Amino acid sequence: MSDATAKAAAPLDEVMLAMDVVDTLRHRQDLVTRELDGAAREKQLIEKLRSVYHQQGIEVPDHILKEGVAALAESRFTYEPPAPGLGTTLARLYVGRKVWGRPVAAVLLALAVVGVGYFGVWQPIQRGQVEQARIELTETLPAQMDALFQTIYDETKVQVAVTQAEALASRGKAFAAEGNREGAEDSIARLTTLRDTLRQEYSLRVVNREDVQSGFWTFPEVNTDATNYYIVVEALNPDGEPVSLPILNEETGQTETVSMWGVRVSEDIYNSVAADKQDDGIIQSNLVGRKSSGFLDVQYAVPVMGGAVTQW
Repeated sequence: MSDATAKAAAPLDEVMLAMDVVDTLRHRQDLVTRELDGAAREKQLIEKLRSVYHQQGIEVPDHILKEGVAALAESRFTYEPPAPGLGTTLARLYVGRKVWGRPVAAVLLALAVVGVGYFGVWQPIQRGQVEQARIELTETLPAQMDALFQTIYDETKVQVAVTQAEALASRGKAFAAEGNREGAEDSIARLTTLRDTLRQEYSLRVVNREDVQSGFWTFPEVNTDATNYYIVVEALNPDGEPVSLPILNEETGQTETVSMWGVRVSEDIYNSVAADKQDDGIIQSNLVGRKSSGFLDVQYAVPVMGGAVTQW
């Protein structure tokens, strides 16, 4: 090899020259196909390659040209993508982790939060509520009914209260056994009302004030030939304070909670109350009845007709 050839080849090492030869061969596939069909023509291919490089002003040694031809035949310096498979897929995912990593991490975090909230918080709360409801229906509410019944039994002075309490407690426990919480709580409310009614103490007295009528009379709509007479009473506890009570208005059929209402009496009682007030403006015999602790009903001191009105 001449000095000029050595100087021209000096800037490129042998490996780079061999790679360049292979690259040239790849870009001249028509030449490669024709010339590599037979091994006997390798020399002719080398001559043509030398001519190609000579035209570019590059002198390539023969052993480099031979190395390039051999490398092309052996597929050296050629990238072959890996075969599809799990390893290849995982490798590509790892390489592209910056693209999909953050969205996937955000989704996984959201799923983790939802999972912790559902399995760690919501489900335990739900199970706790279900268990609490079961305990209340099977233990707490029946125990309240038993306690109320025992209180009524101990405090009442009339058998009818015990009979009513026993029926309410039995009905409430049946509701609880069926899982009917509303029915069980309604029975407890009725037992509570019965107990409170037994404990009430008040007296019914005729109202004797200038701004309120002490009595009045009306013609019932169902029989305009008749006359109903009423005296106006109020319920007062032992301290003299008014007590509000549920009163059934016989004219409307509605129950209203009031502290003052009209009690229907006979004409004789009505006239006697009127005469008592007209005498000196004060009703001396103003006691109509008394409700004592342990009893359900008022014990009347004067005869009454069993009806009442809340408006007049």
